[in-house]
Amino acid sequence: MLKCVNRYTGSLQQFLLIFIIINFTAKQAISGYRFGYSESNQKRWARHHGYCAGKTQSPIAVNPARAISLHMPAVDMIGYHNLLPYPLKIINNGHTVSIAIPKLSEEQLGKGEFMPYTSGAKLPGEFEVESIHFHWGDKNNRGAEHVVNDIRYTMEMHIVHRNRKYSNLTEALGYTDGVAVLGFFYNLDEDEGLGLTAISRHLHLVPEAHNEATLNVTFSLSSLINGVDVDKFYTYKGSLTTPPCSEAVTWILYPDPIPISAKQISRFRQLYDVEEGALVDNFRQLQPLGNRRIFMRVGHTHHTNIQTLISEVDYRKWDWFH
Repeated sequence: MLKCVNRYTGSLQQFLLIFIIINFTAKQAISGYRFGYSESNQKRWARHHGYCAGKTQSPIAVNPARAISLHMPAVDMIGYHNLLPYPLKIINNGHTVSIAIPKLSEEQLGKGEFMPYTSGAKLPGEFEVESIHFHWGDKNNRGAEHVVNDIRYTMEMHIVHRNRKYSNLTEALGYTDGVAVLGFFYNLDEDEGLGLTAISRHLHLVPEAHNEATLNVTFSLSSLINGVDVDKFYTYKGSLTTPPCSEAVTWILYPDPIPISAKQISRFRQLYDVEEGALVDNFRQLQPLGNRRIFMRVGHTHHTNIQTLISEVDYRKWDWFH
């Protein structure tokens, strides 16, 4: 009788253990991998996403002295002056604040409307805008993900674009030519960044992780980057700076900083992350450059005929890697 009881107890314990494991696995699958930005957390990213240990990861430190100067076309920002489709959503996903941009309806497309897109430079095609998000620090001397000329700015904005030849961002992330991200830097200033006003004044609507709200306004992408010298930039091949760290990104970084006031950055710092702590210092550690080249656009050749550029220096023959 005792043996039967022990066998029953052992079987029950095994059943409970299996149930707990299955339940935990199911919850993980539903909730997804929650990543953190502490040094120890970032080291664990690669356990869940192999690309995070790849050899073409982002962000990097950009040293102008080591960048290769090329005469290449500027980035054409088509539709950047148009108002973005309405309604825009502002989302606190626990890792950043993002602006989700809705797709155009069939009716709008039929009327000839189109989503803003970019081309030019060394971009392999036309890239349609997908979303906007930000990275910022707890202190004014940090926050940006990329470091340019040994400077880490207060905040960095990423405007994410998808190669038009792919139907959605998920598909695009599976290809090395799938995504283009335009990066812009914010530097603390006495004056407010006027382009940021439409976003910063709505941050109180998404104070906690997984909060989202519909904006009662829209704006143009060009209003966010007003005053930036867009003829001058760095470009290199890299990855997403958050899991899954897909190595699918052509990065274009504009070194001209945009002003942000103390009041504006304080609104970002008042948000909460997934652990209900302050959502700050949401930037990834710098990654090794490895055998990658960083190109720097020089000259004011925005309106120069493409054949003239090719005859001077065929920028297309310069590979991204040594």
